[in-house]
Amino acid sequence: RELAYQIAEQFRVLGKPLGLKDCVVVGGLDMVAQALELSRKPHVVIATPGRLADHLRSSSTFSLKKLKFLVLDEADRLLEQGCADFTADLEVILEAVPARRQTLLFSATLTATLTELRALAANRPFFWEAAAEVRTVEQLEQRYLLVPEAVKDAYLVHLVQTFQDEHEDWAIIIFTKTCKDCQVLNMMLRKYKFPSVALHSMMKQKQRFAALAKFKSSIFKILIATDVAARGLDIPAVQVVINHNTPGLPKIYIHRVGRTARAGRKGIAITLVTQYDIHLVHAIEEEIKVKLKEFSVEEQLVLDILTQVNVTRRECEIVSV
Repeated sequence: RELAYQIAEQFRVLGKPLGLKDCVVVGGLDMVAQALELSRKPHVVIATPGRLADHLRSSSTFSLKKLKFLVLDEADRLLEQGCADFTADLEVILEAVPARRQTLLFSATLTATLTELRALAANRPFFWEAAAEVRTVEQLEQRYLLVPEAVKDAYLVHLVQTFQDEHEDWAIIIFTKTCKDCQVLNMMLRKYKFPSVALHSMMKQKQRFAALAKFKSSIFKILIATDVAARGLDIPAVQVVINHNTPGLPKIYIHRVGRTARAGRKGIAITLVTQYDIHLVHAIEEEIKVKLKEFSVEEQLVLDILTQVNVTRRECEIVSV
């Protein structure tokens, strides 16, 4: 959803001299207002599959029969089957658009599904792949911190405190595995007076927009997010990415750490690795062709705050239930 609005902003900047009309159609917002915009026949519709399919199922006030270009951004995610399966929604959309059209797919990672789709295409498609062998940029310093699972949060608080003390103006993104972790960690860091906001899919859309706006405008320097924020979002000048969990797939790691060291800037990514995650790190290193270096911390400083951090975490978990 956030990516849809980011793309719309670019259309407005580039299309203003041409009088281009755009329409954003995403979940979490009023369908009636969106239907009204669609009925005005915009030149460009930027949509998430679920909400656009909802409009096609329930409304007859607009049509996609004159559509000339269908673009699937983050195509690997849209065509991936799993917990967020877009197949049914995409089928509705494909039935509504004309057969004679140009379809464009964009993806940062080439999955087996995309490779198979390329082979099955009736008309031989144009295919372009970046020649870069390394999946992450040279300006990105990639580190890991080996920590016991039970004391991971104490290491996180210590890391954040260290970066805040040394570089108060730096922006930090902390990635978590679940929405609950995201919410609890945000509450915990706020109790330690860190300027943090959360971004996850269980938040209302207006809350998500507000959180992202506050982080982008540097009102808050720390964004705690699930992988919602890792996909395509262009958040300028992020100096640090911390992976609170080791990503289960190398491509998720690549998307996450890609939020820093953008446009030639330097950045650092630190992954908290537990005793159960060693094989995941090896898989990441094999994929990105880079050996992660260990990030060193003063263990005693972590031990000094361990008990208090664990107590604070438990308090936040109770409140969030």
